[in-house]
Amino acid sequence: MKQHWYNYLWIWSVIYFSMGFFNILFAWLGLVSFFLPLAFAVGKGNKGFCNRYCDRGQLLRMLGSQRGFSRGRDMPGWMKGKPFRYGFLIFFLVMFGNMCLVTYQVFAGSGSLREVVTFFWTVDVPWHFAYPVATEPWAAQFAFGFYSLMLTSAILGIITMLCFKPRSWCVYCPMGTMTQLICKAKAGKREP
Repeated sequence: MKQHWYNYLWIWSVIYFSMGFFNILFAWLGLVSFFLPLAFAVGKGNKGFCNRYCDRGQLLRMLGSQRGFSRGRDMPGWMKGKPFRYGFLIFFLVMFGNMCLVTYQVFAGSGSLREVVTFFWTVDVPWHFAYPVATEPWAAQFAFGFYSLMLTSAILGIITMLCFKPRSWCVYCPMGTMTQLICKAKAGKREP
């Protein structure tokens, strides 16, 4: 099977998480992976980014299909359904909104910097060694929050890949759900 250049985009996920492990400010680079799918959906009206260029999707494909870590089972129907997908999107947006609120509170001086990465939005893991001293506290706060969000979603993706088909995470990925909504809205505007 011929490998395309985009099949190696999984390397970006490994680099991203490695850099954030040693300097939390690298977490800001995750915004590229956050906004590119939306830009593709708005600009092209399709899920081309998700289907081909998503670094997380490529990582799950590589681990699951090429390395054989996936059980290859189909996901339960309820995980594919709109209630679960949209419910997870809403939960994700609430967590993102909370992260932005905490960042604003640190910026405004009404909150203090929490040097912690949170797994699954509840388990605090101190990350003091990754915090650079010479930065604005609000910038570090956003980085801690965003890294937590990206790491938690990556862990969920890997767990889903291990239990089901390699790219099962893509079925309920919040970015995928948002791009699908954008594509549907664009397609609806084009219809006569």
